[in-house]
Amino acid sequence: MDTYIKIYVLIAFLASSFCLGSAGDIVHHDDVAPKRPGCENNFVLVKVPTWINGVEDIEYVGVGARFGLTLESKEKHANLFILALADPPDCWEVILAHRGNCSFTTKANVAEDAGASAILIINNRTELFKMVCEVNETDVKIGIASVMLPQDAGASLEKYLTSSSSGYSFVFTSICSLPVKVQLYSPRRPVVDVAEVFLWLMAVGTILCASYWSAWSAREVAIEQDKLLKDGLDELIHVDGVHSSGIVNINTASAILFVVIASCFLVMLYKLMSYWFIEVLVVLFCIGGVEVGLLYFDAQFLFINIPAIFMACRLAWLLCYHGESFVEVPFFGAVSYLTLAVSPCCIAFAVVWAVFRYISFAWIGQDILGVALIITVLQIVHVPNLKVGTILLSCAFLYDIFWVFVSKWWFKESVMIVVARGDKSGEDGIPMLLKIPRMFDPWGGYSIIGFGDIILPGLLVAFSLRYDWLAKKSLRAGYFLWAMTAYGLGLLITYVALNMMDGHGQPALLYIVPFTLGKYLFDVGKAKRGTGNIMDNGRA
Repeated sequence: MDTYIKIYVLIAFLASSFCLGSAGDIVHHDDVAPKRPGCENNFVLVKVPTWINGVEDIEYVGVGARFGLTLESKEKHANLFILALADPPDCWEVILAHRGNCSFTTKANVAEDAGASAILIINNRTELFKMVCEVNETDVKIGIASVMLPQDAGASLEKYLTSSSSGYSFVFTSICSLPVKVQLYSPRRPVVDVAEVFLWLMAVGTILCASYWSAWSAREVAIEQDKLLKDGLDELIHVDGVHSSGIVNINTASAILFVVIASCFLVMLYKLMSYWFIEVLVVLFCIGGVEVGLLYFDAQFLFINIPAIFMACRLAWLLCYHGESFVEVPFFGAVSYLTLAVSPCCIAFAVVWAVFRYISFAWIGQDILGVALIITVLQIVHVPNLKVGTILLSCAFLYDIFWVFVSKWWFKESVMIVVARGDKSGEDGIPMLLKIPRMFDPWGGYSIIGFGDIILPGLLVAFSLRYDWLAKKSLRAGYFLWAMTAYGLGLLITYVALNMMDGHGQPALLYIVPFTLGKYLFDVGKAKRGTGNIMDNGRA
């Protein structure tokens, strides 16, 4: 029972993140800030590349105001503006000003009257602030773009201006030869990025591999059980609710309890989100990527449950040597010599990724560890029948919707999206994600998918293949092909919704669960082809 609890807590922890999303929201639709004629723009992120003495320098990111001119979406159409500093910096006829006592619209009007093409306003904090119209401003007419910059970006620009201002008078009519120039534009994301295609293939491929591995293992166990039954040793088949092969079957109560445990993990991640907590998660993630396979290795299987990149080594070993020698290792029990030989490579891989995870291609290591963990979990944890699988996915369906959408009413922000993006932590997000950099997105960032969006539907897909094999159903007559296709379509629809929502994170299970369960529930309703057995008694 200790093994059961340990594995169940592990899967709840890994699957607590379900959100699928892109790098971040470019357009911020805000129904709270008042709208009126001349003050009804959406808040959009703005790129502000800079040039110092004709040499391209740092690119900053600001946010456009509710009022004023909308910005160009393409860099080649955006003009290059000469930048000048306000004097005094609170409110004057210049393009760069501090946020002070003047209203935002007053600053923009003054700059426009002086002939400015745009105005950059430096916030008094490091984060961005949405600039809106005052309550008493009913008819706003501003014809220039207004952009808010964070305090650190504004300080850098101000430093450049003041350090190179010898001989210049900071009034707007005398800045033609100033060395600092900026460009303002707000590019749109591509409708589909190649990263989303590869992420879709990775998710579908992971479930496909895990399903065949799980089905092959189940068939081997079934053959072994038949031998034991013939020998009158059926009492050895199950011990304390866990198969002798180390497989854990989820029951109905556990499926319901999963929502509670996963919710507790998610709230803990949300409340404790910080740099040091992400570091703790990274350590746990690395340990999980190595230890899970070593804890639940069984000599009856062809493949060893360690990260997938070393499966070929296992196969080559068995082709040359059919015997197995084991040694007792504290905390791990009986472990084969092959496991001991390969495990240092796994540990080294995880450590190298953890140390160098900030480099540009570190996502490859994270995805390798993540896929290995997901495949291992799908191999260890089984859904015994369709009833349990339906309850588990239905609970996860409600869980996903609640923490992505409904949680905004209590926490003022989407808890799931905040945790997935790693807000307030200073990093790119929690490690329990598969991610691929957006290759053709001018804003960069990553497309991500949570482990839960693969593990939980994968449990039912793997069950369908085990059931088909044990029931001797062909690929066309069985359920696996339908389940695998349904998952792929559900994930594809999720990406369509993601792009239609301007990159706002989406609860993937909102689309995946109806597709995945649809075929099963349709057949159960018709009560054909013996489907009733798979609902309650169909063990796989």
